[in-house]
Amino acid sequence: MSEPADNDAILVQRAQEGDKTAFVALYERYQPPVFTYVYYRVDDQALAEDLTAEVFVRMVAKIHTYHATSPLLAWLYTIARNLIADHYREASRVAPLHERTTMSPLDPTEEAHRRMREAELRAALKRLTEEQRQVVILKFIERRSNLQIATLLGKTEGAIKSLQHRALDTLRRLLDTQPRMS
Repeated sequence: MSEPADNDAILVQRAQEGDKTAFVALYERYQPPVFTYVYYRVDDQALAEDLTAEVFVRMVAKIHTYHATSPLLAWLYTIARNLIADHYREASRVAPLHERTTMSPLDPTEEAHRRMREAELRAALKRLTEEQRQVVILKFIERRSNLQIATLLGKTEGAIKSLQHRALDTLRRLLDTQPRMS
């Protein structure tokens, strides 16, 4: 997934001038990764949709303050991270595990095991540091390269590799020592 920085600069400039089609183009480009970023932190689809929408409301309100010193997506992730922190601060609780109702081709036993493994992974992800969690989500969920992740997080590729290695070691340890839900 390449970062369309040149096109972003043009779209941002047009958005700063009030061009509504530029806002729409930015939304269409960045809504999926922002939603993914939020969803894997709040673990609730409806809440993730609401917070993602709020990210873009704030983008529209604050686009005049954005300067292209970092990628637009990094700026949107910062807005999302702040909204998530505000949500948890206001709620004073951890978001409940949201059971998604989906039609599954798996038999009920296999589906139950899949959901349990998913829940174990989400619980383990919550125990990583924020930076480690970001790297894991960007690398394995959004399928970004180390260079893209480094650019988004303002770090070197070496630092990203190190964070990824530590995160995976921690996840492995957590998942190996976690009591199995069965």
